[in-house]
Order: sequence, then structure tokens, then C-alpha cells
Amino acid sequence: MKSAVLKMDHKIDPKKEIMEKIGDLSGIELMHNNILVATYVRPEKTASGIIMTDKFRKEDEYQGKVGLVIKKGPLAFKDDGPYKWHGQNVEPGEWVWYRISDGWQMTINGVHCRVFEEAHIRGKLASPDLIL
Repeated sequence: MKSAVLKMDHKIDPKKEIMEKIGDLSGIELMHNNILVATYVRPEKTASGIIMTDKFRKEDEYQGKVGLVIKKGPLAFKDDGPYKWHGQNVEPGEWVWYRISDGWQMTINGVHCRVFEEAHIRGKLASPDLIL
């Protein structure tokens, strides 16, 4: 079975690019079980040379389903309340996926981000290009 991954032409590692752009977040503290995720916006073209329109890329900011964990609150993925995470966790620097409608949206240092409660993180990914 052939993979449906759309290989993107990353001039810079997307993790590095996001982290450099977002900069110092030492002044931001997340409460309880919240997780700050920077939304992944695809580059301008695919590895095979297909140009992505600005409109298509802009939609990633608000309709994207993939992001990079930037920070997490002190109780994120702790076994408290009705949730029993049993070892499930995310760490800053990991790619995650989520529903389009989840999370509170904001822009930090020009980077579109969302704040989620841990239950809204649906899974982890090795690469942001695995989900369209």
C-alpha cells in the first residue's frame, strides 16, 4: 500500500523554524493541565515542486490539525480527576494532532498557537506532514 504523505520542501527543520520564530516564552506560564501548541503551517511548496497558494497556507493557521508542543502546564497528563493517562504524555518539541474545533487560538510573537486541555490532544506524530 502506498503512503499518502505529502512530502513538503522544508528549507529549515520545521521544529527549529517554529522555536526560533516564537522566541523566549519564559514570561508565559500555563496553568493546570493546559498545553501550548504552535500550529504547523506548510511551506510554500512540496518536495516535488507543487506550489501551495497563500490562501491554502493561511488556512493551516485556523484549519490546521497538527502542531508542535511548546509548553505544558504542571498538571498536564497527570493522573488526576476523571482521566487516567497511564503513562501517556507529550513533551515540548513533539508533534501532535487535534481536532480543528479544539483549543483556544492566539498569536504569540507572530506564531499562530492554540492552548488545549490535555484531553484535546488526539495523538503524536513523527512528522507534521503525515496529516493533511
